[in-house]
Amino acid sequence: MTAFQKKLRLTDDALERIALAVQDAEKNTDGEIVVAVAKESSRYSFWELLASVVCSVLIFAALLPVADSIFDLCARLFWIVPSWYVPAFYGISSFAMIAILFSLANIPIIDRLVVPRFVRTACVTGSAFRLFAESGLHDTVSHSGILIYISVLERQVRIIADSGINKKISQDMWNLLADDLTAGLGEKKYEAAIVGTVQKCGELLAQHFPAQKTEGNELPNSLILLESAGWN
Repeated sequence: MTAFQKKLRLTDDALERIALAVQDAEKNTDGEIVVAVAKESSRYSFWELLASVVCSVLIFAALLPVADSIFDLCARLFWIVPSWYVPAFYGISSFAMIAILFSLANIPIIDRLVVPRFVRTACVTGSAFRLFAESGLHDTVSHSGILIYISVLERQVRIIADSGINKKISQDMWNLLADDLTAGLGEKKYEAAIVGTVQKCGELLAQHFPAQKTEGNELPNSLILLESAGWN
């Protein structure tokens, strides 16, 4: 079991149960359901670096009034204090602070603070639609594929339905299911929340797309774990 699975409390047995839930949900429908969990939907390096530089500039500005004190400290530490010691102290401190803050910005809770919400929302939506295309959901026979996409760092969920489904079921219904899934994930009931959402999607698909196909399952049922930040 990977570290990402442990964080999500999804054992290998839990992944198997989710796959079985997808299989059961598809028994009575021509629809296809794919479930994916991503560690994060983007690297956000630009925003992390920007936040680090801004914080470093603020710290630099806060240290300017105490330049004399820094010079006095250097005088106590060294026999001779060249004029460039203080500027060097400020330069080295600034670069060191940027490096430290950039490292800290990779901590999820800090990432969520420094990356604007609209950026996180756009990245999750874009990644979900890209995975929808890459997974083959857009190419099912009846255009009745559904992607349940969970992005952990951003704590956001997307449920994307293909064109055939959207003609019969409004996006508002998928948004309600996404909200319920988000609430379950927030309570750390990962497996139960995912299985419950899969079952609800299966019920909707069975109602509007009853099983008529004879070619069997078009897509794998196993949950997709996107552990690498660079998957997209």
